[in-house]
Amino acid sequence: MADQCRTCFPAAAPAGFLPLTGDVPYVLILGSFPSVQSLRYSEYYGNPQNHFWKIMDALFAIDHRLPYRDRVASLTGHHIALWDVVLTCSRNGSADEKIREPVFNDIQGFLTAHPTVRLIVLNGTTAGRYFHRMNLAPARENVVLPSTSPANTRYTLAEKIKAWEIVRANCE
Repeated sequence: MADQCRTCFPAAAPAGFLPLTGDVPYVLILGSFPSVQSLRYSEYYGNPQNHFWKIMDALFAIDHRLPYRDRVASLTGHHIALWDVVLTCSRNGSADEKIREPVFNDIQGFLTAHPTVRLIVLNGTTAGRYFHRMNLAPARENVVLPSTSPANTRYTLAEKIKAWEIVRANCE
């Protein structure tokens, strides 16, 4: 019941996470907003059914079973930053289509502080739609990739890995 009440009132809406970045990020991966499980665990892509960490395992040999802190250190060591387009919102559950009253993160401020970012990867169509609504063009090259969410059954894990190879290509 407490989680339902948190999503009913904008003043009590959950806030997303701070960005995770190393010193020299080349790729900024933006999700839409953390799932309920991610918020509970205080971890980006904290739902074990989400394919994000398995994709990073396939692309960069970051073992998806490692402790979160170690996965993040390895990811940022590969010049990848993580954040979300939405800072806070009202939402009942984890589905992106349930997001209401989104308040956006300061993506432009992040890009100004990190001029080394050469590619922005939008994790799914909702992140892409919100990002483009912010009208940051021509901030950096950006691409919308298939969502890593377990709700995205349109693509197999293998198809997602193939689409996400652009991340590895921009981190070298």
